[in-house]
Amino acid sequence: MTSRTPNAAPRVRWFKAVRVAVLLLVLVVVALTTWQDRYRSTRWRQPLFVALYPIAADESPVTRSYIDALDDERFKAIDRFFMREAARYRLPTDEPIRTRLQPELRARPPERGARDGALATAWWSLKLRYWAWSVSRHAHEPEDIRIFVLYRDPALTPTVPHSLGLTKGLIGVVYAFAAPEMNGENDVVIAHELLHTVGATDKYDLDDDAPRFPDGYGDPQRSPLYPQSAAELMAGRRMLSPTGWEQASSLEECVIGPATALEIRWPSG
Repeated sequence: MTSRTPNAAPRVRWFKAVRVAVLLLVLVVVALTTWQDRYRSTRWRQPLFVALYPIAADESPVTRSYIDALDDERFKAIDRFFMREAARYRLPTDEPIRTRLQPELRARPPERGARDGALATAWWSLKLRYWAWSVSRHAHEPEDIRIFVLYRDPALTPTVPHSLGLTKGLIGVVYAFAAPEMNGENDVVIAHELLHTVGATDKYDLDDDAPRFPDGYGDPQRSPLYPQSAAELMAGRRMLSPTGWEQASSLEECVIGPATALEIRWPSG
């Protein structure tokens, strides 16, 4: 049995109240920041600057050689894709996205556990946002969206984890392959996660990865419907038949469909 001074209970209640108040303040700040980012990033009156940070995710000399050879021109296909789609939707700006290659990072982002619940995922999201701020806070150029691209040698890692894009913080984490012949597929993943950061949702079924009709089809009005001539970017796959599809190998094979355009606040095409 323990004894407690008469003033102990009020102090405990006071500390609990302070902790709750601080937590609520943090949540309010996060909510306001998220709303501000969402509003600012979907006005589409001037280019969004997308900072691309390469990261070596293994010790392979193939990965090292690939990253050392990266330059700004390597990612211009992403800029051209968004310029093409912007013209199709008659955006106020003809250059909605402008990518910028940033110096390689040695640190890696915190990983989310495959079985994490809602609370653990929320905590991971906060850690990721803090990490992204800490590694990019000295940037000398505007960074509206930050995409961290973790490259791996495909000979050592033939499959990679799912990439992700967060509207909270406008952050993307992309798992890519350090192979020039896979540059096109890497671009599709980068552009896909980039659109996640500004509010786009996936347009494929989680069970079998098949594009959902009609939003996941590049041209749902096509007759005959199959094969589809293009892949909707947020599906990432082109339907060849009612049961068959293939992965888009480059952004030249992709379009932004009306449902995705609505989510990112593009005008009707």
